[in-house]
Amino acid sequence: MPKYFVNFTYSSGSWARLIDRPEDRTEAMQHVVEAFGGTLECMYWRMDSEDGLLIVDFPDSVAVSAVQTAIFKTGAIKSLDVYELLTKQQLRARLVLARDATQVYEVPGQSH
Repeated sequence: MPKYFVNFTYSSGSWARLIDRPEDRTEAMQHVVEAFGGTLECMYWRMDSEDGLLIVDFPDSVAVSAVQTAIFKTGAIKSLDVYELLTKQQLRARLVLARDATQVYEVPGQSH
């Protein structure tokens, strides 16, 4: 199952609600991930421009993007960026395919 790295930043309204009623958001995230056939591997809070990160497994990019869209639509999140992670085997396959692609890609403005 594909693995994804998710960066998120809460809206100021979400932070206000969490300050008024502190809660562990891990269970809520686990619930939505599992509802779409995924698994929450971990959730961490950050101390920089992003508020937190998740490592999740999802069946495919459509499922993870559906969850991303649904969460973003609520307005509770200011930013929510999702990146697919590659295994070392996938990286090797990517590099092999990239080598093959360089044989057929035509650079703009350069003729053969």
